[in-house]
Parts: sequence; structure tokens; C-alpha cells
Amino acid sequence: MVKQTITHIFLSHGLESGPGSTKIQALKMLAETFDNVQAHAIDHRSSKDPAVRLAQMQDAIAASGADADNIILAGSSMGGWVCAQTSAQTPVLGCFLLAPALAMPAYPQSRPHIRAQHVQIIHGWDDDVVPPLPVMELARQQALPALMLPDGHRLGNSLDRVTEEFGMFLSRAGIQKTGADQKQSK
Repeated sequence: MVKQTITHIFLSHGLESGPGSTKIQALKMLAETFDNVQAHAIDHRSSKDPAVRLAQMQDAIAASGADADNIILAGSSMGGWVCAQTSAQTPVLGCFLLAPALAMPAYPQSRPHIRAQHVQIIHGWDDDVVPPLPVMELARQQALPALMLPDGHRLGNSLDRVTEEFGMFLSRAGIQKTGADQKQSK
């Protein structure tokens, strides 16, 4: 019997959010419909410090025993920065970033060089927390795909579009969905 490769998907929430947020749970539920996926919603609520949250992500990855080639990082706002910075330190299979807190002067390494085989940035034109133009400039400089939506920071009016994009992103990254209809949620 051939051992199946597990893809680990680590989900990182924003500053004022949590692992049970609507966006994180929607992405987690979708990820779990794919074959051989383990989705981990990291709980960062114990600290608002970006460096602490980065260490929490690194600890979660280490505890999973996941190989970097089989890791997808998905994060929103500060969680997007955590994912981008994690990939800058250890290249991964994928980085899916929602309104990522990039190019923010108060963050350490505010302009991380995102190193992932597959990247997607989604940002709202009306974001009043993380200005979209510096994020788009960073995407341009690094030749990263970016999708702008007519929405605010939380992308609350775009949840269906965000989950649809995440599903396509996972497929582009080579994650299979065969037999997913028989799969049960954990």
C-alpha cells in the first residue's frame, strides 16, 4: 500500500478575530473537502504581537511534522502577514493571503519576500485598515497574483468569492478532490 502524502493547511486569523471566525471556518471547511488534507486553524488570541504570532505559527508547523513542500498557509490581515513572513523564512507550497497586513510600518519585516510555489492575494478596494495600494505595489514588485474586490477589510461581502478562489487555489496547487463527496468533516 502506498502512503498518501498529507497536505497541511495552516489558517491564521487577524488581530481582532479568532480561529472560529466566519472566514477562517469557511476556508477550513472547504479545505477539508479535499483529499489527504489536514487543516489547522491556529489560535493566536493570546497575543497581539506579530512576532509572537509568527512563533506560534512556526510552533504549529513543527508540531505537525509537515514537510514544507506540503504546506499551504492561508491568513487574513495580521494572519496574512504571519503567513507571508513564514514563507519568507521557509518556502512552502502555497500562500493564500486575504487583506494581508503587508507594507505596514509598525510590523517587523513589513515587506516580506513571499516564497511559495503558489500565491494568491485578495484585497478589498475599500479596506480602511490595511491600505490596498502598498499591498498591490508589493505584489507588483514580487510579480504575485492579486485580486481586488469592491469590499472592505473583512471582505465580508465577498465570502463566497473568497472561498471559490481558495478552492481554485488548492486545485492549482495540485490538491485533489476525488472522492471528497464521501469524506466526512473532522
